[in-house]
Amino acid sequence: MADDSIDALIEDMVNAAKLPAKARAINIKSTVASFSTLAYEEGIVPAALDRLIDLVTIPNYLDQASLASVVRNLYPAERVSPNVMLHVVSALGHGALKAPLSLQAALLKWLVMVYHVLETPAVLAQAYSVLFNLLDTAAIRPQLAHLLALITRRKHVRPFRIQALLNLSRQTGNDPPLVGLLRVFKDYYPEIIVGEAVRGKASAFKHPDVLWRSRLAEIQDAHRQRAAEQRPTGPQSGFRVNRPVNRAQRNKAVPIVLTSHATEDSVTLEEVEDVSSFVAKMDKLELPNQLVAVLADPLLQKLLILRPNPESYQRISNWLSAVFQEVMAGDADEATLWEVLEVVREFVVQTKTIPPLLLSFFSQFFNIWGGEGKRDVCFDILGFTPFHDFGELHRLIFQPLEAAVQYFAPSSQQGLLQMYTNLLRQWTAILQASDSIPEHASATIASLVLHTNTLALTLLQTSPSVTTDATILDFYEQTTRVITDAKLKRYMRIELPPSPLIYTFLFNNSLATVSRICFILACYKRGIETAVATRPRAPATDAAPRIDSHTYDRPFVNLFNGYIMDVCNLFWRNRGFNDTDTNAQACTLSPATINALAAYAVSVDRALPLTSFFSLSHSPVLCYQSIERVRDLEDDAMEHDGEIRVRHGGPVTQSTLTRLANAGGMKLSWQDYRIEVLKNLADNGFPGIAELLKNAMTVLKRSIDGRLSIQGTPMQP
Repeated sequence: MADDSIDALIEDMVNAAKLPAKARAINIKSTVASFSTLAYEEGIVPAALDRLIDLVTIPNYLDQASLASVVRNLYPAERVSPNVMLHVVSALGHGALKAPLSLQAALLKWLVMVYHVLETPAVLAQAYSVLFNLLDTAAIRPQLAHLLALITRRKHVRPFRIQALLNLSRQTGNDPPLVGLLRVFKDYYPEIIVGEAVRGKASAFKHPDVLWRSRLAEIQDAHRQRAAEQRPTGPQSGFRVNRPVNRAQRNKAVPIVLTSHATEDSVTLEEVEDVSSFVAKMDKLELPNQLVAVLADPLLQKLLILRPNPESYQRISNWLSAVFQEVMAGDADEATLWEVLEVVREFVVQTKTIPPLLLSFFSQFFNIWGGEGKRDVCFDILGFTPFHDFGELHRLIFQPLEAAVQYFAPSSQQGLLQMYTNLLRQWTAILQASDSIPEHASATIASLVLHTNTLALTLLQTSPSVTTDATILDFYEQTTRVITDAKLKRYMRIELPPSPLIYTFLFNNSLATVSRICFILACYKRGIETAVATRPRAPATDAAPRIDSHTYDRPFVNLFNGYIMDVCNLFWRNRGFNDTDTNAQACTLSPATINALAAYAVSVDRALPLTSFFSLSHSPVLCYQSIERVRDLEDDAMEHDGEIRVRHGGPVTQSTLTRLANAGGMKLSWQDYRIEVLKNLADNGFPGIAELLKNAMTVLKRSIDGRLSIQGTPMQP
């Protein structure tokens, strides 16, 4: 609340600074006084500090007394960013756009007082020349010399600066701040600076306001404590025992690390403060009283990973078993269960492993659970399920889970889809790290994909949105990582998305969605081509069967080739919804539907047949990018070849390009135009369509960046 109040006061001061005093509707002095009180009590967060520095460094209509009061109360709650330091430095010097000298002195004093909490003090050292050249300004010299004394290093002490200081000191009658800075220089080069130059009374460069610094320390300590109390109670990365600052914030179900049976020769986890200490004492570290604290403590997790002990894990399993038995028996309330599961989730996310006991509990719990509560906790945990046969996992865990949460669709379906995406990602990582691929690996991954196909189609109907499309595509993009991995692609069979899903995405009103589904199909095409070109080999005795030309039968290849042919007909060949080409499926539309659409197209525009409605020039998601590319090409032509008499009005067709050239416009072939459009799409972050077309059509000889190589021909079984 205090931060909100300070923000409101800052907003009032900023607005008042834009108006002369007589034009203001508020009393700025009372506003500044209120701000000073709150800043003294709570401190200023970085975003507010940035605005205040702008306020005091940029010329405005506020009076000097108000601005000076603001500077005196700039108590940063966190470390001061380099941006703030540079803004202060930029306000120093002479000129109409610079801050008044009295305010410059106050800002330099403030930099001295917060020097110990600067995020990167080296930034001031980079501005050393700017600061040093301002020493001839008497009004800011004491504060400036103090700041220079703090940031001076050997590299800054140059002969020309020594000479400049000596000359300035003589001119000012050995001004104490200059003599003090000379003494700092003398510490680096005593043989150059003569003793007489640094004799006499000199500034000791004491801290300008010890009480101010003390208050700053109190503010920053309180801010750190508040931030610690607001953090979640799950495991935090680091090499210290997790010690909640506020007892009320501790997890009541899971105990904290506490070691009460240590000996003189042993070391407790509570004594470890950093990584060096942990490594040096690891062999002597004593395990805490309750090992289940590992669920919420990062240091204990590291110790058990580096010093595995079956007895330790058994103790943890026994504790979890007791909690789960109480839940199943009705002796523990629901809040306790979710509290434990939240901590278990953090443990699972950190260690990427699920205690086997937890899966056994879920298999019983989901059969009696009504789906209420924190479903996302279950989804997050099960995304790290070990790699086992999917059919068995589905029967014991996933099917009861889906039944329990079915009444909360479609949000629960979104969660399930994200869970299966995370599960596929986890299994991919496990298989990549395995020395040998299990025999059931391909079948298990295929079962997961086939099951998710149905879920994706259901979600596409129950919750059609851009978010849903993106979530579904995330899953299928994860499948491409399986079939394109150098190791896994030799063992994993490709399972295609359902036809309705593919065509729904191809006719989507989002260019990103269209590009992503095309890129997925391009990856599938490369994988299937590799398989059908691979001769069968004798299966290895210790590995899964390899993918070869016998993996995909003719109907499968023809179906996939139909998808590719339809895409080429839509975007490239101006033959959309054609079913006469080999394998073409007319986008699964019936002849009656196509005839009705064709009749409607003619009634709208006789010159544009239905077959061209989704070409690069006319597609609703591609037409803007296409004509914009033509505009860019015309601008380039005018810049290099002189003025062109006629510009293309759009949309582009083969005949309009011919008429354009004859009328004195840009000369561009139909083939080059389409390649330029594909290249432009790829350059703007939509490479999917170009990737699929260049992998499917031998007519494209050059890549999007100037040369499209032939990636393959239509596949044969």
